[in-house]
Amino acid sequence: MQVTETLSDGLKRAFTVVVPAGDIETRRTARLTDLGKSLRLPGFRPGKVPMTIVRQRYGTAVTAEVVEEQVNEATQKVMTDRGLRPAMQPKVEVISLDTEGQGVKDLEFKVEMELLPEIAMPDFSAIHLTRRKAEVQSETVDKALGELATRNRELVDLTPEELETRTAANGDVLTVDYLGRIDGEAFAGGTGSDMDVELGGTGFIPGFSDGMIGMKPGETRMIDVTFPEEYGAKELAGKAATFEITAKKLRTAKLPEIDDELGKKLGFEGLEPVRAAITEQMQREYDQLARMRLKRELLDSLSSTASFPAPEGMVEAEFTQIWQRIEADRAADKLDEEDKAKDEDTLKSEYRAIAERRVRLGLLLAEIGRVNSLTVGADEMTRAMRMEASRYQGQEQQVMEFFRTNPQAAESLRGPLFEDKVVDYVLELATVDDVIVTPEELVAEPASDTASAPA
Repeated sequence: MQVTETLSDGLKRAFTVVVPAGDIETRRTARLTDLGKSLRLPGFRPGKVPMTIVRQRYGTAVTAEVVEEQVNEATQKVMTDRGLRPAMQPKVEVISLDTEGQGVKDLEFKVEMELLPEIAMPDFSAIHLTRRKAEVQSETVDKALGELATRNRELVDLTPEELETRTAANGDVLTVDYLGRIDGEAFAGGTGSDMDVELGGTGFIPGFSDGMIGMKPGETRMIDVTFPEEYGAKELAGKAATFEITAKKLRTAKLPEIDDELGKKLGFEGLEPVRAAITEQMQREYDQLARMRLKRELLDSLSSTASFPAPEGMVEAEFTQIWQRIEADRAADKLDEEDKAKDEDTLKSEYRAIAERRVRLGLLLAEIGRVNSLTVGADEMTRAMRMEASRYQGQEQQVMEFFRTNPQAAESLRGPLFEDKVVDYVLELATVDDVIVTPEELVAEPASDTASAPA
């Protein structure tokens, strides 16, 4: 095999490779001979088909198979002999391959690739980070208990005496029949009966439930509303409508006492276990948020050290993915207001810079893991698959089977696990100062940065 380097420019390399015809013919003949031993054709005994016929029938297919093997093996040998680490799959182009009669000429092909850059390991001990920690406040737990009580309220019918002295107020539930009209005509979906409406509650057209305040059972009222511009039914969005409301029954919400009985109703032994469960859940959420902050700060710090060149092919692939999302958001009118004000060239320039930063950071994390022999074990993958499957209640077995039969889907879980391993490794070596902050201060900071996320 003859190898000639034709390009060495930065991370780009190109080679011309020539594989002698004799090598190809030897392998081709051996493959055809093996095929002939088991071949069955009418008029011939098994294994006795003449080689000329075997070549006529299967020569082209076997040649293609042999050539593919030779190209793959030769390409791998070029990389191995020169210690090359390609960033992406090398591009191979066959320059010449002639088959004439029963002979085969030299195979010549070109290999182009981009290499992974040389990446120096940062001094992890020089990294200084701040971990913000927040503790659950008792008043926050009290508020959560109040919300639990509200969700477990009991709707109580008003007595005739009470109905004599009061009307529907915020928080009450009014059972109504309604008929909606636009320009005097009833419209699809605008009619209902025996509908419970919580006055002041959410989920209604603005003004719909508020317009019922002050009503009594048996009363009919006309309420004017305007459908929001972003309303789901496009034929109604932004249009003015009038609803004829007939009140049928009025109930008020009776909140349970926040005591041991409420705890038992929720499946606990009393109120204190409920408080403990709420506190634990909130603390877990605070800790997860604190880790996200710390991880982002670490990634920003590592990114500042990633000064090596990024392979253009990887950057282009990352940018293409980003830009597809931008175009989809633009088509759906979901672009950030800041991005809407920019021309396309400016947007592309900014997002290409983000793509390049992500690629550099991703390569740095991968190299840290490689150098320090960090891997994701089979047991960790199994736990990740089970955790993912737990999100689909009642379909856990189907999800696990999907992962078992689709290795590529399972591999999509490996990246985040590997990244967390690298982050934990670096955090062990970095200097991390713990600072106590309020939950509001913890939540106020952005949870992630688009540019920081690795590819």
